[in-house]
Amino acid sequence: MRLTTFGESHGRAVGGILEGLPAGLEIDFGFVEQELKRRNPSSVPYATPRHEPDEVEFLSGIFEGKSLGMPIAFVVYNKEHAPEEYENLKNIFRASHADYGYWAKYGIRDYRGGGRASARETVSRVVGGALAKLLLRNSGISVLSYVVSLCGISCETRDYDYLEQSVLNIPDAATERKVMEKLKTVSAGKDSCGGVIETVCRNVPAGLGEPVFDKLEACLAKAVLSIPAVKGIEFGDGFGFAHLYGSNAYDEFVVKNGKVTTAQNHNGGIIGGISTGNEIIFRTVFKPVSTIPQKRKTVTVDNKETIYIPSGRHDVTFLPRATVIVESMTALVLADMLLRNRIAKLPDR
Repeated sequence: MRLTTFGESHGRAVGGILEGLPAGLEIDFGFVEQELKRRNPSSVPYATPRHEPDEVEFLSGIFEGKSLGMPIAFVVYNKEHAPEEYENLKNIFRASHADYGYWAKYGIRDYRGGGRASARETVSRVVGGALAKLLLRNSGISVLSYVVSLCGISCETRDYDYLEQSVLNIPDAATERKVMEKLKTVSAGKDSCGGVIETVCRNVPAGLGEPVFDKLEACLAKAVLSIPAVKGIEFGDGFGFAHLYGSNAYDEFVVKNGKVTTAQNHNGGIIGGISTGNEIIFRTVFKPVSTIPQKRKTVTVDNKETIYIPSGRHDVTFLPRATVIVESMTALVLADMLLRNRIAKLPDR
């Protein structure tokens, strides 16, 4: 399964082509729409005031509500783009953004909101991820992401039932209240904050993942690290392994309900690059939004140092609506691995 995306932040549209989805899958268009709403800024407080309707139009690969097995092409038109807001950035490289990197590589860049480097591109990932989730749903596999740390405040508990009413996608009411108060202060100070998103994949069968270079955590890491502003990922105990001994960091294999699984889950459901059948758990680190309305030093396209104040419409934090993006990239990888596994061995006779 492969997703290719196209489009820039303030161009006419964004979209994508999803290849490899098997034929006969019933497409729940309402579910795809709901996934897009989760990414939309209007769904959470302290997000960018840019409120795109994000209406997806499928162009191919679906007939009478089912996948054809052909490439599925789709487009989402940008209706609230405002390129004029970025004219003052035409000849400068925004600090801590991808502007200079694109210029150094291509010798040209779309300065309107970051162009291709903008998180606007992730709309296409959510559409593709929604279709992948529908495939996973047929196998009983689910993917759930939520915020466990924001503005330096971390969750001590995980109340998954509370997520249904949480406005910041935080699974703990007490933590969410603290974060909301902190966000008021951060917003008033014209600043932004980063945090951590945790992802749990349930009912993933044992055996997913390829030896050596396409290990399951390697593919998940590549997919998740491709999301804008992601700077790190850890599986299971992650960097905590550095402080453990082998005697208390291993996962014992046991039999539960007639199936082999592990009694512990230090490795986050993946050992040797292949799923164990236990829950896959990983955490993703997002840096703070780089565009904040404060004076910043930078350079111009003709190598002159200057000072500027960033403008445009930006989030104080985008973590609450980034949860669906992490889920989408995770679902695409798991769906691909699930399909690959169908040819891993000859069927029993």
